[in-house]
Amino acid sequence: MSRSSEAVKSPIAAEVLNDSIIDSIQDVKGKNIVKIDLRSLDDAPTNFFIICEGDSNTQVKAIADRIQQTVKEKLKTYPSHTEGQQSSKWICIDYFDTVVHVFYQKTRSFYDLEELWNDGDFTEYHSL
Repeated sequence: MSRSSEAVKSPIAAEVLNDSIIDSIQDVKGKNIVKIDLRSLDDAPTNFFIICEGDSNTQVKAIADRIQQTVKEKLKTYPSHTEGQQSSKWICIDYFDTVVHVFYQKTRSFYDLEELWNDGDFTEYHSL
């Protein structure tokens, strides 16, 4: 895993970043959007997970691309790392304190991150 040379850890507030990510997902009709607040857990790898899904590999990639484009343009922030863009069944975008998981529906149900981190604080968002 190599870190992007453009990766920047921005001091932006988590709420602003998370809201921009969720808006981006909704713009591309991402479904079943969940934010998990992991800050109260001792073993959490990050502060927040944002999880969503798309109906096709093309939509999964479009959601991930929109997130990165919006966060870059609005917040001047780049992910420290992205993974999975080639197959587009599970794209992970790491913004340090928030990690975004964009899944193809069947892949999401297989890995079931919500169950693994079910002791976090969940917020569900409507699909548009």
